[in-house]
Amino acid sequence: MSESLVAKNIFCPCCGNPHIQKLGNNKPVADFQCSFCGSIFELKSKKGTLGKKITDGAYSTMIERITSTKNPDLLVMTYSENLSVTNMLIIPKFFFVPAIIEKREPLTDTARRAGWVGCNILINDIPTQGKINIISNQRIASVDEVVQAYSLIANLKTDNMESRSWMLDVLKCIDLIPVNDFTLKEVYAYSEVLQRKHVNNHNIEAKIRQQLQILRDNGFIEFLGHGRYRKML
Repeated sequence: MSESLVAKNIFCPCCGNPHIQKLGNNKPVADFQCSFCGSIFELKSKKGTLGKKITDGAYSTMIERITSTKNPDLLVMTYSENLSVTNMLIIPKFFFVPAIIEKREPLTDTARRAGWVGCNILINDIPTQGKINIISNQRIASVDEVVQAYSLIANLKTDNMESRSWMLDVLKCIDLIPVNDFTLKEVYAYSEVLQRKHVNNHNIEAKIRQQLQILRDNGFIEFLGHGRYRKML
């Protein structure tokens, strides 16, 4: 039912094409494709609130997907008890890194698929900029609004997983700073967190400055001078 709703009512968030087409059941990863731009989407539906994580399939398959170029963009839909759609967002495929995939415990020996290992997508660990609202509290966003947001965030796209991880980790740190204007020192405060995530890097502060420069060049933050910045998105 959720797939039918999307096929009839949801435009392509990448190009604005009025509809995206449901793919056949023999597609193990993809649910929809845009006939105009070719973008591919997977749909996950959840009753109630979005929460901190979304249950997904096999852990090894998910890691293989996100480290390749075949990963689809993810559409996440929530619905109420009476089956009304409450929210829908798109998470671009280039916002997926292994760190946001949580490995679940293997199924017990008594289970039909004993030993099988599933995973969860840690939605809470994805930077705000990587969760573009299509429907928010039952209000659907305009086509132009969504396409513009996707186009802007696409400037950060990279297939290099290390570069992607650094970018998203620093962006998440900036999100955690509760004010729009912040300082380099406030980002440095997350150095230990970043060091634990990137154990092979021995110059964390220099890497932070590099990522801030990339975010500045792409319009996500503004450099105010003297180690001060402002969030633009």
